[in-house]
Amino acid sequence: MTVLRFLTAGESHGPTLMGIIEGMPAHLDLVEDDVNRQLARRQKGYGRGGRMAIETDTVQILSGVRWGKTLGGPIGLAVVNRDWENWQDTMAIGPPTKASESEPMTRPRPGHGDLAGMLKYRTKDARNILERASARETAMRVAVGAVARRLLEHFGMVVSSHVVQIGDVMATDGGRGGDWIREKAETSPLRCADDRATEQMMAAIDHARATGDSLGGIFEIIAEHVPAGLGSHVHWDRRLDGRLGQALMSIPAIKAVEIGMGRESGLRPGSQVHDEIHYHGTGADCKREAFYWQGRHWPTAGGFYRSTNRAGGIEGGMTNGSPIVVRATMKPIPTLYKPLSSVDLDSLEPIAAGIERSDVCAVPAAAVVGEAMVSWVLAEAFLEKFGGDSVKEIEASFKEYLLSLCPGQIKG
Repeated sequence: MTVLRFLTAGESHGPTLMGIIEGMPAHLDLVEDDVNRQLARRQKGYGRGGRMAIETDTVQILSGVRWGKTLGGPIGLAVVNRDWENWQDTMAIGPPTKASESEPMTRPRPGHGDLAGMLKYRTKDARNILERASARETAMRVAVGAVARRLLEHFGMVVSSHVVQIGDVMATDGGRGGDWIREKAETSPLRCADDRATEQMMAAIDHARATGDSLGGIFEIIAEHVPAGLGSHVHWDRRLDGRLGQALMSIPAIKAVEIGMGRESGLRPGSQVHDEIHYHGTGADCKREAFYWQGRHWPTAGGFYRSTNRAGGIEGGMTNGSPIVVRATMKPIPTLYKPLSSVDLDSLEPIAAGIERSDVCAVPAAAVVGEAMVSWVLAEAFLEKFGGDSVKEIEASFKEYLLSLCPGQIKG
């Protein structure tokens, strides 16, 4: 079984963010532009702060790729922090000098990892915690996820996202399909497919900025053309819904994850929750839940299909051939320009919380990070089922499986 894993390293104002990917098969097409396109998407979004005006995130592929194709060995990635120029003394690697000494950050921010980390690691300087706890780390997760996305794209799968709520402003897709939502989201300043809601969301963000506050929201990830059978029901840690939940909850500020109907499924009777199963026995009808790969239409679940997708594409911890639909809730960013009350860890006296340069709203960026994490989990599950040391080997296994889903019924 192919094991896919990654590690990231680096601080928010350190010199570089780094990532290492292990387990990606050989001969997968990969160039730096594949990653840079995703990094650029993460930097966009109405409500972002001054940091995004400084950084222009671009990746350097340092290992594991030759002549535009993966080699099968570890892939090394680096994203340089341009703001490092302004922090070389404060974040110096060597022992402190007169030039590098700076005022410690002793005023932990409510809602951030500051105080918990200061207690855990026995430090009175929150900078030792916040530099790594910062959402800046997610730039490297997007880079890593872009590599996973290339694997999924090679096998016909598509992962996208859109924002469905900012504060108390909710959007609607009007019941339209994934292609329409994807196209609208990519041109929206908030990655929202609803123009009316976008205007209201922007007004809410403007109000939060003017009052020194911040806003969170909800985004939705949609993964299409994912074949049935990824994940497993046999052990708790192999259930795909659990793995997606953990991956999304690991993104800073994500406080809830729903799959399909999510919370609402506990408020309705079973007849209004479960997706009825249907079957088309002809080759043409088999294309109803199908995708295009290597010049042919392939089924995602044989001739079986659902007229609804309340389960969000996952049943029993496994994909069922319908699109995977996952929503994540992001809390408001903890740094407030009108700060909440805190305690100074030096004096133990009440004081206003510290202020770090920050966004007012980063839900659109979090949606792109969410895409990266969903892409990673799906790539993991895909390689568990079809894995091999090279793309060609995986293609053969994948094709054989797709043929078995709908025997004698596939038409090119």
